[in-house]
Amino acid sequence: MSSLSAVPEDRRLSPVTGWTRDHWVAAADDLLLAVRPWATPGFGRIDLPGEPARAGWVCDGLEGFARTFLTAAFRVAGCGGDDPHDHLGNYRRGLLAGTATPGADDAESWPVIRGFREGGQPIVESASIALGLDLTREWLWDSLSGDEQDQVEAWLREALRHEPAPNNWYLFPMAVASFLTGAGRGDAETERAVDRALELLEGWYRGEGWYTDGDGRMFDHYVGWAMHLYPVLFTHLRGEGADPELGKRFGVRLREFLGTFALTFDGNGAPLHQGRSLTYRFAAVSSVAVGAVTGATPWSPGVSRSILSGAVKYFTDRGAARDGVHTRGWHGPHPATVQPYSGPASPYWCSKAFSALLAGPDHPLWTATEEPVPAAGPAATVPVAPAGWLVQTTPDGLVRVHNHGSDHHRPGHPAEPDPLYARLAYSTRTGPTSARNVAENTVTLTHRGQEGVRVSFENAGTGPGWAASRHHPRFAATELPQARVLSLVLARGAWEVRVFGGGALPVGTPLTVTGWALAAAGPAGLEQAVEGTSITLGDGELRSHLRAVAGFDRADLVRAPAGTAYGAWALVPRLRGATGPGPAVVLAALTAADPGPAPVVEVEGGRVTATFADGVQGRTSLDGEVPRVSW
Repeated sequence: MSSLSAVPEDRRLSPVTGWTRDHWVAAADDLLLAVRPWATPGFGRIDLPGEPARAGWVCDGLEGFARTFLTAAFRVAGCGGDDPHDHLGNYRRGLLAGTATPGADDAESWPVIRGFREGGQPIVESASIALGLDLTREWLWDSLSGDEQDQVEAWLREALRHEPAPNNWYLFPMAVASFLTGAGRGDAETERAVDRALELLEGWYRGEGWYTDGDGRMFDHYVGWAMHLYPVLFTHLRGEGADPELGKRFGVRLREFLGTFALTFDGNGAPLHQGRSLTYRFAAVSSVAVGAVTGATPWSPGVSRSILSGAVKYFTDRGAARDGVHTRGWHGPHPATVQPYSGPASPYWCSKAFSALLAGPDHPLWTATEEPVPAAGPAATVPVAPAGWLVQTTPDGLVRVHNHGSDHHRPGHPAEPDPLYARLAYSTRTGPTSARNVAENTVTLTHRGQEGVRVSFENAGTGPGWAASRHHPRFAATELPQARVLSLVLARGAWEVRVFGGGALPVGTPLTVTGWALAAAGPAGLEQAVEGTSITLGDGELRSHLRAVAGFDRADLVRAPAGTAYGAWALVPRLRGATGPGPAVVLAALTAADPGPAPVVEVEGGRVTATFADGVQGRTSLDGEVPRVSW
């Protein structure tokens, strides 16, 4: 029996999840004890089973050590040094074994740190090791001899001397430099690493608490678990040694970020299924955790704990681990969710969520009564202008995010559309289809027999109840500059009015729009109905609706045999038609409850008016370069 299963629920204190702080401590212990059998004799590496990442199995073993060490650090530091399983004893041995002869061909040695163009994954892992040492300094670092400290420092310092990837990676040398400075080993080199990271961070700030993960439009979970987590912990751990103005700035930004980001967690605990590295799973709540620990949050302790415990419990209950070892995927193994840089130990970036344990047992985060998460409240649509997102929630707790700003493309670096970024919308209960299957939630033009896909798009405006973007469709890896598609959504309640306009393509150009895909174990698990140009799809819990309003004359359901992260086999609702003199319009909805009456939509020239069931009207015009929307 795991220690987690032995902890009783407390539905009085935690009416939403039943979890208390004891569950978190037990979950951390279970995670750490489950990986021990896979450690090398000296504990220098933890070689979990599975295919290696592109960095190779030696680096994967370092990753297993570094990322689980971070869990151990949060667990022991959060419990004031209490360590009944001797977690730190093992990691102390491994720290010395791994740094004794870096690069040696043996079972324990860690790879030498190099730049990102030379296989620089150890730079990433150096940050977890440095942060873990920072958190446990009085129990681990201070127990090392001077020579042993020099040995560890020599390995860590290489992270300051090599080029990181041009994104959140610059925060990793900052974490190393911060630890060395706090340990009395700071110098001009550590100062430069911190200054460089802070300068880049300012350039990536886009307002309202949101950063982009490098140049371009890179909005995903990295905003929370990297761009906020490291700077906030940097000032928190340095205490009086940190610039107070810096701490205030990062705190204000985190508070503002959480004001919208917290809305993206489902009432059932699930994070938004969008963006890369989703195999890190409940790492998604790490910014909520550090916000609660430092007081940089707009949410009450009861709301924060519901989000935190809800996410960890969500994955624990759905089999994210096999025999206690976390798999690469979402609910369980799912190759399409995983990037080439992810190895068997990559999922253990989930360790960052355990930063919640830095709030001691008497902290309000653990003593307050849980409250429902924001998404479980009244229906709402909240714009996130910096990211080009529109967050849509309904009382059933389901969250949809309409994506009109995050394409994960760096300027001047065209790429194929990524299913985790290129879609018109994402949710907390559905996932994108495979890149080799038909795409859900997208718009496609067909020109000379070739499909033009949505890629490298830019935000065309975001406001209350609406968001829009424009893109040049890419045909066979070539963009046609003269072709342009403007996509806009009006959302209210559970319904979405999706509007598509464009230019420079002849009237009659074939046009395809797809809606929300649903997945199941096989075809028998999906209910389907197509009546004229109206499609309804169900999986027993969710309903996906797609209805033509203007511009479409055919409807069908397309098979996606590779499924999604939520099921092995999927269906995608599809409408087909052609461009006309005015915009093409569809109605869509993804619901776990009755969506209510659909809005009545009128199209006149380039103007679209949607009258929703409560009488509220949304109006938009696509006549100009910038869409005009009023309510």
